Formats: sequence, structure tokens, C-alpha cells
Amino acid sequence: MSINHAQAEVSSLLDRYVLGLDYDKLDDEWAYGLFTNDVLIEFPISRHTGIEGLVEYHQKALSMWARTHHVNTPSIVSVDGDRATLRANMTAVRVLHEQDGETRPHYSTGTYITGDAVRTERGWRLSRLSFDLIWKTGNPPA
Repeated sequence: MSINHAQAEVSSLLDRYVLGLDYDKLDDEWAYGLFTNDVLIEFPISRHTGIEGLVEYHQKALSMWARTHHVNTPSIVSVDGDRATLRANMTAVRVLHEQDGETRPHYSTGTYITGDAVRTERGWRLSRLSFDLIWKTGNPPA
């Protein structure tokens, strides 16, 4: 497998993750198709280690919002044998649930994403994703 092909596969993992947050049913197939068994996900306010419970972790976080819209930049991927690193930026807009019939302002963030991936017997999988907050507008739910 060429380095360019590996870079495209790793970059696709992040794209599928980001799109999955907004549009896909998060289930075990989703998780095992993207992550290693010992994956580490780090957000500014929480973290999760391991594939067990990862779906529920994401479902709980997403349930705070009426809708979400995540957009990431193309990833910069560096491959070294069976390991890779990635970097990208992401903008996320989160629509808060109505309160007393009133629409509330959106909560938006810009984050810097770093991650690691490894080539497994199932193909490339993300072993770490970290999201560092760069900016925000609005307020998350209390």
C-alpha cells in the first residue's frame, strides 16, 4: 500500500467520524469501523478510553442538542509504517433545544484536532482523537 493511499484512508476515518456525528446512527458497527479497541477520545470537557461504551458516550453528548453540524478541514496525515498522525480543524454548530417554545442562540466552536491511527487486521483505525478548543460563541446548556 502506498503512503498516499494510507494517508487517504486515515483522512477518511476522520471525515466519516465527523459526518457520523450529524447524520449516522451511532452503533457498534460505526465504532468498530473507525476505532481501535483502546481508543482515547479527548474533548475539552471530557474524555473516554476504550471502544466499550464509546457509542453511549457520544449519544449522551449529542442528546444535549436539538441538532449539530460539524465541518472539518482536510486532514494533514503523516504515515510511518503501520502508524499515522493527523491534524485538522473543525467548526461545530450546535442547535440548542427550544426552551419554553423559544429558540435559543446556537453554540458554536472552532477546534484543532490531533489524532493517531494504526493499521490493524481490519484496516486503518483511529487510536486517539483530541479536540482543543480555539474559540467559541454562545453558551452550552447549563
